[in-house]
Amino acid sequence: MAHEEHPHHRHEHPGHGHHHDHTDVDWAEMGPMLETQAELFLPLYEHAMAWLGKRQTEPGLIVDVGSGPGVVSCLLADTFPGARIVAVDGSEPLLERARARAERLGVADRFGTLAGELPDVLGELDYPADLLWAGRSLHHLGDQRAALAAFGDRLASGGTLALQEGGLPTRFLPRDIGFGRPGLQARLDVLETEWFARMRADLPGSVAETEDWPALITAAGLRPTGTRTFLLDLPAPTTDRARAYAADVLARTRDGVGDRLDAEDRATLDRLLDPDDKASVHHRPDLFVLAAQTVYTAVRSR
Repeated sequence: MAHEEHPHHRHEHPGHGHHHDHTDVDWAEMGPMLETQAELFLPLYEHAMAWLGKRQTEPGLIVDVGSGPGVVSCLLADTFPGARIVAVDGSEPLLERARARAERLGVADRFGTLAGELPDVLGELDYPADLLWAGRSLHHLGDQRAALAAFGDRLASGGTLALQEGGLPTRFLPRDIGFGRPGLQARLDVLETEWFARMRADLPGSVAETEDWPALITAAGLRPTGTRTFLLDLPAPTTDRARAYAADVLARTRDGVGDRLDAEDRATLDRLLDPDDKASVHHRPDLFVLAAQTVYTAVRSR
C-alpha cells in the first residue's frame, strides 16, 4: 500500500489515492512527486528519528510498513547504522525508487524491499522486526485493529512499534488572504474530513474504530511507551519546493471536493492555483508550510 509522505507520508487530502480506493493510480508516474514531497518533510522526520533513537536500543531489523518511495526507510537506515531495513509496500514502482534511493545514499547493502498487500505480506518476513515503523499507512487498511495485531505479531520480543497517525491539518495560508471569504483552509478541512470518512468506509473490510491509538495498540497486545508530536515549520517567505507542494495539495483538494465548495470558495481556490495570478500560491509572499504529525510508540513485552 503506497502512501504519500504527507505524505509517508501523507498529508491526507482528496485525490491522493492509494490502490485500495483508486485502483488506477499510476505509482510510477506519481513516484517522483511523492519522493519530492517526502523530502520536504524530512525536518519533521529527522526530529522523529532523533526521538526514536534516544528511546531505542540498536535494532537488528527495521521494517517500514507502507514505505512508498523509501525516504523514511533510508532515514531509518541513517539513524540506525547497524540495522538492516526492509521497505514494505503494495507498489513495486515505488519500491524500485526506494532501492534506487538506498543505492544513491550508500545503504543498499543493508536495504531490502517486500511487495504485497498489507498486512498479510508481513507474514513473508524472514525474521521478526526489532522496530516496525508504520507511517500514516494504518488508516488505509479496513480493519485497523486486526492490522495492529498483525504488526505486533511481526515484532520480536522487546521490539518497538512506531505508529504515525493523527496530528493536525497542514496550513499554508493566513486566515485572511486578501480576497474571498476568510478561513478558506478551515472550510476545506471540513470537506476533507468528510472525504476521509468516505475513503475509510469504502475500504475492503472497513471497521469503524474510535481513533484512540494507545487503546487500540493496547488491544493488540502491546504496551504503549510514549507519544510525541513533531512539527514541520517552513515559514514565509518559503521555498519553491514548498510552493509546489502547497499547489499540489490544493489542486488535488480542488479535484476531490471542489464540487462541494460554494461558488465563492471555488473562485478563491482557482485564483490561488492560477500561476499567472500574483496572488496565487506560486507567487504570494505570505505562503508557508506548517504541519504537525504524531507518533505513538509501543513495545511487545512477550
